[in-house]
Amino acid sequence: MKLSSARTTAIHLWIFSTILLVVAAGVFSSRPAALQAQEQKISWNAKEKPIAEGIGSLRRLTDDVRVRATKDLALQIRNLPVTPNKVRLAYGLAMLSTEGDFGHDTLQEVATTLADALREQPLPGKPGQPARAYVELAELVRYEHVEASLDDPQFATANSKMEADNAKREQANFTLPDLSGKAWTLKELPGKVVVLNFWATWCPPCRKEMPDLELLYQQFKDQGLVILAVSDEEAEKVKSFIAQGKFTYPILLDLGRKVNELFEIEGIPKTFVYDRNGKLVAQSIDMRTRRQFLEMLAQAGLK
Repeated sequence: MKLSSARTTAIHLWIFSTILLVVAAGVFSSRPAALQAQEQKISWNAKEKPIAEGIGSLRRLTDDVRVRATKDLALQIRNLPVTPNKVRLAYGLAMLSTEGDFGHDTLQEVATTLADALREQPLPGKPGQPARAYVELAELVRYEHVEASLDDPQFATANSKMEADNAKREQANFTLPDLSGKAWTLKELPGKVVVLNFWATWCPPCRKEMPDLELLYQQFKDQGLVILAVSDEEAEKVKSFIAQGKFTYPILLDLGRKVNELFEIEGIPKTFVYDRNGKLVAQSIDMRTRRQFLEMLAQAGLK
């Protein structure tokens, strides 16, 4: 959206091996070279190749152009004949469609395309562990409020897993040091609205949302907003990046990835909002804009 093997394992290696997309087209250019090298080369036919290249170029587009391009790509994928690549393309597009505020209509087209592709060619999964494409669809429905139905036990399992993960996150607690060595404990912030953000310096969507997080921190910190941004990278790398960006909210270090694992973090950026009573009231599945963050904070009573 990665250079250590632990990060690679936690985020993408468990995904159904052939669902990974288009190294050459740069669809997942924020993954590390080590992971890219493990991906299988995909053979695209004449109709699929321009779609794959279009997905690979999305991050280079301005937001207004990207909205139109994403919708067009969703429709092009939907019109493809049934092949394994159709599911790969639909899943790859879905993974990039939540990197910002591209509108409900765009996300609905993407979700419909992914649901149709999975309906036409169901993917194998493991007991209790659905293929990642089903999880992506379930997250779109739950967190982006689109409509999609799929009569597939893996989709049902994905929805059940989300419920279980959220119950776990509701009760989760941890203590981590920030860059200055100060310890922060999630459950020891009574009366505060807490934004828990998982990020990394190598992640383009993470970097893109950080200035908005800083603006929100300055706007609401006197009203009880605490932002805890968790990275699993080495301190010196993080310190250099934070100093360059002049970010002032607390940056926590999770070198052993215990907190990432506790919160079932499978991709970043990922953000959770807790209200003043410690209730998990909102979360994102990807990068958010300032407007979207404001909507999440409003659910915790900050306006």
